[in-house]
Amino acid sequence: MKTMRSAEITPVRRPGFLRPGTPRWVRNVVQFARECWKTRTSYLFLLPFLVCFAIFIAIPVFLAAALSLTSFNGIGFPRFIGLNNFVNLFTQDFVFMMHTLPNTLQFAAIVGPGGYVLSFIFAWLIHQLPRSLRDFFTLALYAPSMAVGVGLSVVWVATFSGDRAGYLNNLLMRYGFIETPVLWLQDPRYLMWILIIVSLWTSMGVGFLAMLGGLQTVNPELYEAGKIDGIKNRLQEVWYITIPSMKPQMLFSAVMSIVGTLKAGDISSLLTGMTVTPNYAGHLISNHIEDYAFLRYEWGYASALSVFLLLLGYGLMRLSYVLFRTKEDE
Repeated sequence: MKTMRSAEITPVRRPGFLRPGTPRWVRNVVQFARECWKTRTSYLFLLPFLVCFAIFIAIPVFLAAALSLTSFNGIGFPRFIGLNNFVNLFTQDFVFMMHTLPNTLQFAAIVGPGGYVLSFIFAWLIHQLPRSLRDFFTLALYAPSMAVGVGLSVVWVATFSGDRAGYLNNLLMRYGFIETPVLWLQDPRYLMWILIIVSLWTSMGVGFLAMLGGLQTVNPELYEAGKIDGIKNRLQEVWYITIPSMKPQMLFSAVMSIVGTLKAGDISSLLTGMTVTPNYAGHLISNHIEDYAFLRYEWGYASALSVFLLLLGYGLMRLSYVLFRTKEDE
């Protein structure tokens, strides 16, 4: 009688077969590599994007994270100091804790949600217009975001100029509201609010166009079905039908609003002509980075500030994802 012990049976291992007990992440990496190899021809079309992504995004982020752990003045060799830059950021940087961080949070809390809501409101209003008028009003609202530098120089600097020729001073003096010109862009009491107004004016950018495009994708039959189900006014239509139907566009617009808000420090520099605003009244994190990077040449500390700003933006974007993700993303 022939018997065969199970111990004597050895499985035939196929090429590339992973041994039992291999960590899951290794299996995932191997499986991903196999899928990439199967569709390797398709990835050639992605190669230009991947190269640009690596050069302009991935590598700079990696270098910033590495430099944030060093003391580097741009001339000598970077000296590793660990997390000292981050410790000093929250314990010794008086300007950051007393002015930069509060200003950034105040600016982001108003401009971010404010610009986001205004983008949706104006996109919804334009969507209600006849098709012959939509393009005109869309261009009129989108144009300021395309010419920020020119618009600030021609419109807002002239409006808030501190002499009698300034539009606002001239108007207020003509009607007797003030007797002498006000230095709007040098007075700490007004500078932050001027930055907020100008930023809201330029907030109708790509996010606004995304919302306008999302409104055009909503199925009109949903509104008819909503009326049958008891929806009585336009506000209920927006809340129960429009917003849920365009969550991907809302998410994209939220991300663009966050990015635009966090990098808006150049507006204060363009308005005042200075990197460091008077009494740090309009000093945001991006201005603080520019101050340490290009005026003090403390590139290690500036990199730590950049990493902090990156993590802050990532956290806000994750929050937006939680608020506007669809059922397919869960």
